[in-house]
Amino acid sequence: MQAEIQAIAKVELHGHLEGCIYPNLVRRLAERNNIKLSDDLFTAEDTFAWDDFVEFLNAYDAASLCLRNGDDYEEIMYEYLKQCAAEGVIYLETFISPDHAATVGISYDDMVQGCARAIDRAQAEFNIIGRLIVSCVRHLGPEQAVKVAELMVNNPHPYVVGFGMGGNESMFTQADFAPAFELAHAAGLGCTTHAGEVVGPESVWDAINNLPVTRIGHGVRSVEDPELMATLKQRDIALEVCPGSNLALSVYPDWDSHPLNTILEAGISVSLNADDPPFFATTNGAEYQNGVDHFGLSIEQLEDISRMAIAASFADSETKQHLLARI
Repeated sequence: MQAEIQAIAKVELHGHLEGCIYPNLVRRLAERNNIKLSDDLFTAEDTFAWDDFVEFLNAYDAASLCLRNGDDYEEIMYEYLKQCAAEGVIYLETFISPDHAATVGISYDDMVQGCARAIDRAQAEFNIIGRLIVSCVRHLGPEQAVKVAELMVNNPHPYVVGFGMGGNESMFTQADFAPAFELAHAAGLGCTTHAGEVVGPESVWDAINNLPVTRIGHGVRSVEDPELMATLKQRDIALEVCPGSNLALSVYPDWDSHPLNTILEAGISVSLNADDPPFFATTNGAEYQNGVDHFGLSIEQLEDISRMAIAASFADSETKQHLLARI
């Protein structure tokens, strides 16, 4: 069965590039850039040290401080694409954060060009297609989100296919960020936002009623509201589900309580995603394996999830047809 799961053509739509840097790469980049890392960033087991959602965000920010130029972004993007391709991933969309880049003095153009070089290399070497979603940071506020959206819209790149939002879900409302999302939508970019993870179904309602989104990052707590579940199906809004992340962050206490099967049975489109792999001790391949081990999914159901993910992706129609033919 493990060989069959490995052979599945997988798709990832929800991963944060700055959260895909493993400790050994963080140390390597920090040494190269002469950066002193925080003494409490890693555990004795060489994982990232954090205990709750706020500490996770702080560790995430601290790890990203090792970056200093576009070549660093090229390296982390290439390494992540290489790892995903080894697990059978054929397409992924990755969130990149201009705010994190700016914090360490990296321009938007340098960040995007570095990622684009890695995408070209990885496609040539591993036959994996990578695309980028520019992400604003919720807890930095709506005005900063507009600046990020303007930066993206005014500097278009063919590999930047979407706009999203991460960060602390308890700060501001989704509606507060409508101006930024409308800018992206008007430019023809796909839109997604984190909701229904730390905060309940009301945050998903806030998103789908006030933002031009076709996907929700996480969205698992939608199951607490039957009307919302019906609306997600009716509007064909896809959920970027990250089970391993949900357990790591204690959104759910164990596999049995996770609602993936409930969401699938409701006919809602889902994708399986690793979110921030080194922080949550998972990978995209592990999430597909979890589909069998913890949710009882068949190979055919996992292949259907890959097809749903392709349909929900922000790729152009020609790329989608090419990807579907690989499943």
